[in-house]
Amino acid sequence: MGRDEEEAAVARLVDGARAGVSGALVVRGEAGIGKTALLDAAARGADGVRVLRATGVEAESGLPFGALHMLLRPVLPAVDGLPEAQAAVVRGALGLSEAEPGERFLVGLAVLTLLSDLAARRPVLCLVDDAHWLDDASADVLLFAARRLHAEGVAFVFAARDGFDAPGIEELAPAPLDREAAVGLLADRFPGLPRDVRDRVLAEAEGNPLALVELPGGLTGEQRAGRAAAPAAFPVRRRVLDSLGARIDRLPEGTRLLLAVAAAEGTGELGTVLQAGRALGAAETDLDPAERAGLVHVSGVALAFRHPLIRSACYQAAAPSLRLAIHRALAGVLDGDRRALQLAAAATGPDDGTAAELERAAERARRRGALPSAVPFYERSAELSADAADRARRLTRAAQSSITVGRTERADALAEQAAALTRDPVLLAGTAMVRGTMEIERGVPARAARVLLDRAAPITGRDPALALTLLVMAADAAWAAGEGEAVREAARLAEGISAEPGGADGFLPAPGPVAASVAALGLLAAGDVRGALPRLRGAVESARSSPPDSLIVRLHLCAAALLIGDDEAAAELAGADAAAACGRGLLGALPAVLQMQAQAQLMAGRHRDAALSLAEALAFARDTGQTHRGARLSAVAARAAAIEGDGERCRRLAGRSAGTAESAAAAECALGLLDLASGRPAEALRRFAGALSGPARATGPAVSSSADLVEAAVLAGEPECGRKALAGFEVWARASDRPWARALVERCHALLSGPDEAGGRFAAAMAEHEAGGRPFERARTALLYGEWLRRRKRRGEARDLLRTALEVFERLGAAPWAGRARAELRAAGEAAPAGGGGAPASLLTPQELQIARLAADGVSNREIAARLFLSHRTVEYHLYKAYPKLGVRSRADLARLDLSDG
Repeated sequence: MGRDEEEAAVARLVDGARAGVSGALVVRGEAGIGKTALLDAAARGADGVRVLRATGVEAESGLPFGALHMLLRPVLPAVDGLPEAQAAVVRGALGLSEAEPGERFLVGLAVLTLLSDLAARRPVLCLVDDAHWLDDASADVLLFAARRLHAEGVAFVFAARDGFDAPGIEELAPAPLDREAAVGLLADRFPGLPRDVRDRVLAEAEGNPLALVELPGGLTGEQRAGRAAAPAAFPVRRRVLDSLGARIDRLPEGTRLLLAVAAAEGTGELGTVLQAGRALGAAETDLDPAERAGLVHVSGVALAFRHPLIRSACYQAAAPSLRLAIHRALAGVLDGDRRALQLAAAATGPDDGTAAELERAAERARRRGALPSAVPFYERSAELSADAADRARRLTRAAQSSITVGRTERADALAEQAAALTRDPVLLAGTAMVRGTMEIERGVPARAARVLLDRAAPITGRDPALALTLLVMAADAAWAAGEGEAVREAARLAEGISAEPGGADGFLPAPGPVAASVAALGLLAAGDVRGALPRLRGAVESARSSPPDSLIVRLHLCAAALLIGDDEAAAELAGADAAAACGRGLLGALPAVLQMQAQAQLMAGRHRDAALSLAEALAFARDTGQTHRGARLSAVAARAAAIEGDGERCRRLAGRSAGTAESAAAAECALGLLDLASGRPAEALRRFAGALSGPARATGPAVSSSADLVEAAVLAGEPECGRKALAGFEVWARASDRPWARALVERCHALLSGPDEAGGRFAAAMAEHEAGGRPFERARTALLYGEWLRRRKRRGEARDLLRTALEVFERLGAAPWAGRARAELRAAGEAAPAGGGGAPASLLTPQELQIARLAADGVSNREIAARLFLSHRTVEYHLYKAYPKLGVRSRADLARLDLSDG
């Protein structure tokens, strides 16, 4: 009643699924507002649609993938049709087979594929009630799938109270019923209710439908007839629980006992409830009064409460001592994770046996890819541990698991608790990794570096591999923060590590190139460019030939490649890391990997690829809870906007880039490039000078902008500023040994030299550019040289260079630079075309281009879907859109096209 608008919104979602369009919606509101009724209405109106349902259960919220199993139970035979790797991970997650070590987003990919396969036969509607009580593993997987569905014909509706976070999914908040609908509901359920009682119920219920139904039912006959006063007012939820409690109190003792058992059991397995109930003295017939009272419904082997609040009221009505006895009885008839949960609920003090069982449950959750569910198991295991060392170890595991799944605040609290319980330096180093990661995620890398350094120093001799991992993290964090002394401290400690690493899982780095790269960062922080860059080059080359196992170290070496300007190596390393992370389902690592990949792609002139990498990085950061990654991603995107001359977007992105000294400097350089392109050289000079004199002056974005500073200084009439910057950049360019850097040095000399020398310098710059790399810079050199030649009446030579520059600028979408090249061409006597042509890659969206390239290489739709964490039907949709744009009909036609973006 009174829900026309809400029903229409849900119906539109279902109609979209029928039309092959996927979508998701969160129905959010307080208990009793009518969320379940909307889901029921959606199910009733879903003609021709397969409906899958699951309900979060408070008692089962710690059970890994419990809700996912409930949702997929009717379609489990379809798992056999998945690719074998995906089928295995789903079976392992749901406890149907021995689990292989996995990651929860691999389960998400498998669920995505499964739902897509089901929707190929008929549309699918997934209804998830009480989503705020979903186990964390199920919530992560279902939200991941809901966000990445597109063209499959799958609809998700989540009903939830506060406590269920679903960023990126549309929300609907049912309002309290208006008076007309509320009066109609009371008249329908309680005909003949006296007007004054009705008005009191209306006032107390405040438009909450469940309250409207339950409050009169909880009144005595005298109160309902208006001959006795109703109870005093409470908040709606409290009033409903009290009303339900009054109804429960009138039931026989055995019935109340069985209801409490059912509430504690949670899943509604009738056999389990009756078996535990019999152990406590209840009989099967004790359920009859509860069913007659409308509190539960028994069907076959299942028992269902009419509303989750009824379950809460039944549990709360039991005395605390009885609740403990109930949990012990349930533990006696259950096994595995469910037994562990019941034992934990029954424990009243330290219990090493239960603690050990909970730790085993946590390890099982990790193996099944349910890392979020491992956290509460570890936590409760620590609480029940009698020994402080065991508590510290288990809390550390909980903290590490929590930080891995993006629960940073919880991880910090757990790590702090663990650190307070132990003096073991190795265990303290483990907590430092958590706290350091958290501070980096918060955007406070300087604090992260200090935490990591303090805990690395005591273990350099005892566990050198772990120490080196901490030092890599500390050096990178300090570098991003512009904390030179902390970088040098990490370098000093790293240089002292020479022992072989311990550990058998291959995660910790070996000394050698890793320690050398950290030491090189220390040299660079101390200003020794000549000593640092060759060592960084050696470490990067070593990583290309023999990639280390540690993702932390690979990210560090990829950053080193960007730092020395080796765009090719950075793209290669980042691409390999992205593929490895996707293959293992390590989506938490992808935002950082894709950020580095985007930086390398942007420098290589592959702007569309960079845009896609950035979009994917933002999506994965959202999916994995990395809220502060956006600052660093925005800094990369700001440079692309500056090149394209999109001032509004550049300034907006730069404003979001204040996360670290490095990202802030990169944003300032992007704004300087925008000023330079817009004819504001003095403003550009100020920005570049600030970045090159600030704490991040030795970072890649700042160093690469040295040539921009020189050009701005010449145009602003301050060449001495340019000469000073060039002196430092020339040392860097020689030490980096990158052709593009040597070319920029020559270009800068040309700008600063007299007319007789400039021509030779420009020619030398173009010769260096012939080795490749950074097409935007090559085009800018061609433009400047062409302008110089035209002014000296060498128009034929100028036109060749200007045409080259114009072609590159148009391909990159660098509008202000293309306009300048076009104007120069006209001045040189050539009517330049108004705009560029249409290379095949330019006709597609970034995601269409990515998919088309893979298809052209012969990769199947399912393999493409697995690589990109999409459904295969979304892949089909993008190819369907791409083919007519490209004028092709098949993969063979695609293979004949040049789909490069650079």
